[in-house]
Amino acid sequence: MKVFDELFHSLRLRIFLVVLIVGIVPIICLKFGVLRSYEDEMISDRSIEIQTQCNSVSNQLITYNYLYDPSSEKVNAELAQLSNIYDGRIIIVDSTLRIIKDTYSLDEDKTILSSEVIKCFQGENTIRYDEKNRYIELTVPVMDNMTGKEQSIVGVMLVSASADSIMVTLEDLTTKLNLLEVVAAIIVILIAVIFSKSIVNPFLKMTDSIAEWGEDVDEEAVSKTMTEFTETHLIAESFASLLSKMKSVDKTRQEFVSNVSHELKTPLTSMKVLADSITAMGDAPAELYKEFMTDMSEEIDRENKIINDLLSLVKMDKTEAKPQIQSMSVNDLIEVIMKRLRPIAKKRNIELVFESFREVTAEIDEVKFTLAISNLVENAIKYNIENGWVHVSLNADHKDMYIVVADSGIGIPEDSINDIFERFYRVDKSHSREIGGTGLGLAIAKNAILMHHGTIKVSSKVGEGTKFTARVPLSYIE
Repeated sequence: MKVFDELFHSLRLRIFLVVLIVGIVPIICLKFGVLRSYEDEMISDRSIEIQTQCNSVSNQLITYNYLYDPSSEKVNAELAQLSNIYDGRIIIVDSTLRIIKDTYSLDEDKTILSSEVIKCFQGENTIRYDEKNRYIELTVPVMDNMTGKEQSIVGVMLVSASADSIMVTLEDLTTKLNLLEVVAAIIVILIAVIFSKSIVNPFLKMTDSIAEWGEDVDEEAVSKTMTEFTETHLIAESFASLLSKMKSVDKTRQEFVSNVSHELKTPLTSMKVLADSITAMGDAPAELYKEFMTDMSEEIDRENKIINDLLSLVKMDKTEAKPQIQSMSVNDLIEVIMKRLRPIAKKRNIELVFESFREVTAEIDEVKFTLAISNLVENAIKYNIENGWVHVSLNADHKDMYIVVADSGIGIPEDSINDIFERFYRVDKSHSREIGGTGLGLAIAKNAILMHHGTIKVSSKVGEGTKFTARVPLSYIE
């Protein structure tokens, strides 16, 4: 059952069937059309031929007064000859509908009430082809054409002629056409096979290539396997692009797992070393115990911050988690964030300034938006120089608000600008470790801004400072 299901859903089979139907159906229709046209033409020619012969005999019927005296041997001989030629039957009917002559000698002196005969007396010639019994039946009027008199129909010739000879010719033609039909069908089948194979072949090539390459599949190599057609080439390019993105995502995932493992393991390793040291010392001074316990507490805080940041990222990655949107003053919210971060800035004598150009009210998720701004400002403080400054500004137009966080810090190298929003990415790992960052702050900030359908950009120069610009719509649209 599965085999039939796969066969039915095969693109190659469907293309084959379409080409086959499109190719064979017209051939079949053409054959029947030719046969029907030929048969009609043959019947028409035979009918005209019989009418011509009958018209000649009709004149002799009048000449020899046959309708009143059917004993003329000449006329009877011609009627018999005509009957033999067309392998049929001829009946002569007079004006009283009496049969005066029947070449089969079956119905003479009988009255005939045939509708065809009556119509002929009324001036309407009839021709009928009986396809089942294979004969042509027609009526020919016998006209009284005596000089000085108005012509009138004084009798009718009812002729039934065999169409067997036409059928023999038609059957011979049918045999020839059937042979041509078989030849044409074979050609169409071959074309259908070749055409369907040529259409599907690029897809099979790509499938085989991917199967052969496995994890080492190359995007350019995939694209080159499908250049036969524009459409398949576009598919290949799209697949190559998707493959590149998947490899990038997989690389990011591996780096993320590695970084998470490393970041979570580092505090645990430190605590293990401290605990083993205390255990090995025996009767150590209380001051040393206190110092070791303080160090362990700091490592626990560091571990807790990493876990909290990871949880924040996970919550924002869940598309089904609905943001808690509310309309609120962004000015007041940033003031609260700045107030909370001032003690951190004061420790390094960093000037923290907030400049608001106007009152801004927006529809935001307070928790996630706070995370974004807090991480941007906190990073600006951490990666700053001693006695430096951090400038935060808020502005808005009729549609969006703009938050700019600028600092006088160490700056970011140009080759790292595109990577700083990656999770656990650090420009200077040793310096970042000393500062105590987790490498998740900017990733959290970017995710929070994107969740509000906003954008975030960065510009920086090493040794001169960095500026982050976030644009967020004032109205949240789901």
